[in-house]
Amino acid sequence: MLDFSVTLVITIFNIAFLCLILRLILWKPVTKFMAERAKRVQDSIDKSEKDKADAQTLLTQYADKLKAVETEANAIILKAKHQAEVEAEKIIASGRASVEELTVNTRKQLEAEQKAAMAAFRKEAAALVVDAAGRLIGREIKSEDNQQYAGLLISEAEKDRYV
Repeated sequence: MLDFSVTLVITIFNIAFLCLILRLILWKPVTKFMAERAKRVQDSIDKSEKDKADAQTLLTQYADKLKAVETEANAIILKAKHQAEVEAEKIIASGRASVEELTVNTRKQLEAEQKAAMAAFRKEAAALVVDAAGRLIGREIKSEDNQQYAGLLISEAEKDRYV
């Protein structure tokens, strides 16, 4: 059976005494240390959650800014394309105007040269007609009078040819 001796009572007394002393001496510091540690851990968790929330906010802000920058960049690109198209149209219009002006000037110059050549041809033809008429008649004809008649003759011949 169980033997209840004095050593058992002393052992129980020693254990109770040690528990009381340990509780008085160590319990408060250990619980204080554990509470402080739990508080630090909770503060770290809270701080990390706050940092995570701040990071998420910054991420959202940066994403919004990035979208705004992309939108602005696209707007700038579209504006630059539009300006380039407008500038190209201006250059093309300017080139067409220059070509038209050059064509008109060239036509005027050709017409002037053609008129000058026709006038020279008429003069030479009139002189040849007067000379030929003079040879046929056998006498010298006044070139001033007959050149006028020869010019009229050539003009009538040209009218008949174009009609």
